[in-house]
Amino acid sequence: MEFGLVGLWTSMGMIAKLDVILLVVLSIYSLTLSGERWWRYRAAKKQSLQFALLTTQYLKQNRPQDAIAASKKFKASHLAKVVAAGLLEFMVEEQNSPLTGYDVIEAARRAIERATLMTTADFKRGLGGLATIGATAPFIGLFGTVVGIINAFRGMAITGSGGLGAVSAGIAEALVTTAVGLFVAIPAVWLYNYFLNQVERFQVEMANSSSELIDFFIKKHGGSDALGSAAR
Repeated sequence: MEFGLVGLWTSMGMIAKLDVILLVVLSIYSLTLSGERWWRYRAAKKQSLQFALLTTQYLKQNRPQDAIAASKKFKASHLAKVVAAGLLEFMVEEQNSPLTGYDVIEAARRAIERATLMTTADFKRGLGGLATIGATAPFIGLFGTVVGIINAFRGMAITGSGGLGAVSAGIAEALVTTAVGLFVAIPAVWLYNYFLNQVERFQVEMANSSSELIDFFIKKHGGSDALGSAAR
């Protein structure tokens, strides 16, 4: 048998071919998803930096309406979503609600937490697929390995000998599926860990922005009123 790619593919059985095709599909899905997530995270980083610079100035000048308006221009920014949710809730409760200062701030805090959870869930979208591919691709390749070994023993049984010619096709088939499974799994695991680290970084950034925004609410609504209500 020939040991080139075409020769190996031709010598493989139907089950092994289906196994390799499945792994190739999973690899394409993994790379496509990774490209989309990388582009999404890149846009989030870039727009969040721009939004943070604008919002810092607006809040220092006590212009929360302008900060909310700016958030609409940075739709990919995770900071824009969190800050806008908190500012909107704070302004609505402050103007239309009989709640005390502490209650208004707590309502804004809950709005920020909801926005943070939703944004984090959006960032994690698809990462479960990468984790699944990284965990299962080696076993899919192992299934092809087992089939290849079975075919090797079948070749020995048919020829009645244990020569290389009798088992070479089955062994090659087993090694190919094993290699393809590892080739699919290793990048998926790397990419999953990389993207998970990025999400954790975004969570830290949102937590920091939320804390700074709460400080702004306390100062704006009256620190003594808010803190006194909290003590009670």
